[in-house]
Amino acid sequence: MSDQLKIKLSIANRVYPLTINPKQEEGLRKATKKIEAMIGQFEQNYSVRDKQDVLAMCALQFAAQVEQKSIDKEYVNEEVQHKLEALNELLNEHI
Repeated sequence: MSDQLKIKLSIANRVYPLTINPKQEEGLRKATKKIEAMIGQFEQNYSVRDKQDVLAMCALQFAAQVEQKSIDKEYVNEEVQHKLEALNELLNEHI
């Protein structure tokens, strides 16, 4: 366990102590900054008083981004598959 790193992350004015693999630190710190920025945007743009509501909206936004990327990737994969099939048919015609 000596290869583990102890860090503290602050999200919505709360400190979260974590024990992590050192390779995870940069990603966790970047994610924390994104969450804090998003919290600031929600608080500035909407009259939200409860931090839990703000955090729920952040979670929804991040989850929606992940799902949209998955949908987009699936669409691109289907498009590439169709193009490869068309190219394969062209090659078969010329062989």
